[in-house]
Amino acid sequence: MITFTARILKFQKKGEKTGWSYIEISKRQAQQLKPDSKVSFRTKGFLDVLPIQKAALLPMGDGNFILPINGTMRKALGKKEGDTVKVQLELDESALKLNAEFIKCLKDEPGAYDFFKMLPKSHQNYFSKWIESAKTIQTKTKRITMAVIALGSGQGYSEMIRANKNPN
Repeated sequence: MITFTARILKFQKKGEKTGWSYIEISKRQAQQLKPDSKVSFRTKGFLDVLPIQKAALLPMGDGNFILPINGTMRKALGKKEGDTVKVQLELDESALKLNAEFIKCLKDEPGAYDFFKMLPKSHQNYFSKWIESAKTIQTKTKRITMAVIALGSGQGYSEMIRANKNPN
């Protein structure tokens, strides 16, 4: 396990990561978690007292990684850009399970399911985690429907989110 203090940063303009909040994980720290990794991997631990699991560290191309801090995490922490957070991380090797209802609906649409299976595992997990994070059955149903339609049209997660963004 590694322990350190980090400042919450925010990408101003960074392609699909524009607007993301994150903390930086140095090459040295990443090596302690998963030696010689140059690709995304999952971690677990704590941000302050907030437990996290299956949190992806994303490579930034220079050996350094970032840990995205989503709105739910920021709200639970009561923190925003510029605030510091105590970080405790270790490698999370537990298997990720995809949402069963989502997979069942996908299998009813063979084209969408075939496209989904071609996506990297991490991209499949974006869809499933987004669906799982719904607070009501109505929201979960809406998200499953959006995902199946998007996948049937050959859209990945970020393309689907951008295409369905409310302009207001």
